[in-house]
Amino acid sequence: MLKIGITGGIGSGKTTVCQIFETLGIPVFYADVVAKQIMVSDEILIKGVKETFGNDSYFADGTLNNKHIAGIVFNQQKELDKLNALVHPAVFRAFDQWAGEHTAKAPYLLKEAALLFESGSYKMCDKNVLVSSPLELKLKRVMQRDQVSREQVLARMDKQFTDEQKQAFADYTIINNDKESLILQVLNVHQSFLKLAGQWV
Repeated sequence: MLKIGITGGIGSGKTTVCQIFETLGIPVFYADVVAKQIMVSDEILIKGVKETFGNDSYFADGTLNNKHIAGIVFNQQKELDKLNALVHPAVFRAFDQWAGEHTAKAPYLLKEAALLFESGSYKMCDKNVLVSSPLELKLKRVMQRDQVSREQVLARMDKQFTDEQKQAFADYTIINNDKESLILQVLNVHQSFLKLAGQWV
C-alpha cells in the first residue's frame, strides 16, 4: 500500500488540503489528533509518561494532566524531547494499525503530521508532500484563527522547520497562497499518486 506523508507549517492550510484529498476518497491519518487520543489509550505510552514525568501526569480517572506536563516541558527543550521520544513511536504504532485497517479501501493513504520531517516519520512514507505558504499569509491566518499576537505565532513557528528546510525532504509541493487553485494542484498530485499506486500493486 502506497503511503503518502503530508505536512506544512502552522497556518499553511494543510488540513484544508487533506480535506480535498478526503473528498477524492483518500483516507487521512491525522497524526496530531491521534497523538492526543493515544496519550490516554496506549498503555505503553502511558507507562512511559508516568515513569518519565511522574504519576501526577494523569488524574485518578485516567485523563491527562495537561497542566502538569506543560509545566515540565514548556521552554525546556530536553524535557520536550523526552516527551516526543515517547509519543512519536506510539503514533507510529497507531499509524501502522490504522494503515492495516484501510489497506483495501483506497489506492493510497495519507499521513498528515505537523512534525512529519522533524520527527523523522517521513521515512515511513513512500512519498511526501509539503503544503507551502508565504510567511505573512501564514501569520495572518493563525492570528485571525487563534486570536493570538504575531509574536505568539512566531514563537510557535520557531519549533518547526521553515518551509525552506521542509522543501529539502519533500517530493511534491502544493502552494497555498490564495492565488493558485488548491483543487487543481491536489488533482494533479492525486493523479501522480494513482499512477504510483498502480506500480505498487
